[in-house]
Amino acid sequence: AVEQRFATVMGYDYDLFVIGGGSGGLAASKRAAGYGKKVAVADFVKPSPAGTTWGLGGTCVNVGCIPKKLMHTSALIGEAQADAHGLGWDTQASHDWHKMVSSVNNYIKSLNWGQKTDLKSKNVTYINKFASFVDDHTLKLTDKDGNEEQVTAETILIATGGRPNLGGYEGAEECCISSDDIFWQKKAPGKTLVVGAAYISLECAGFLTGLGFDVTVMVRSILLRGFDQEIADKIGAFMEKSGTKFARGLVPS
Repeated sequence: AVEQRFATVMGYDYDLFVIGGGSGGLAASKRAAGYGKKVAVADFVKPSPAGTTWGLGGTCVNVGCIPKKLMHTSALIGEAQADAHGLGWDTQASHDWHKMVSSVNNYIKSLNWGQKTDLKSKNVTYINKFASFVDDHTLKLTDKDGNEEQVTAETILIATGGRPNLGGYEGAEECCISSDDIFWQKKAPGKTLVVGAAYISLECAGFLTGLGFDVTVMVRSILLRGFDQEIADKIGAFMEKSGTKFARGLVPS
């Protein structure tokens, strides 16, 4: 109530407060600041059940598009070497998972830093704290140590994105990893069961197979539900030809 009265008398702390530092939140905050608004972005990543966390930039930068494409590229280079051997090249190379992940992670961290400096250059305040609502114009910000503060804003934009759903199966959180973890895991995954057949599942299964791992995809019903099924079937056939196995009509238990 004290904070509300202060905001009413003295004005809000910010014109716009954005919750979430992914692609949408960063774009909105920088555009608003460009129009002269006082803007802040709160971005805080709660660790996954496996303990993985990351920096500013959202899913795409940290646990999505960027690391996925880099790991796919690594797998494709391995496939190209196999073709090159048949054309006279001596390609006695082996793959080092730890080195790949370390290089990918270092690149991502450089992007995190770039996002921070870009916000600063555009006069957007970056706050590495978890935001929750107190009322329509007041937020509670909590840091990793549990310290709290409150801020007010005329407009609050929610741009939090989403996290993987482990399905609620007994033991899943204790024994499994998700796409939040695979891109930061220093230890090679080895023989892998990928549960689910949506696009993130198939992307992970594809590059893991390409890197030489024994991979099986557990499919409840069909591949890529909601997508063109003729194309989905072609993708499945190509993946099987490339070495990925499919266990169909199954769910974890």
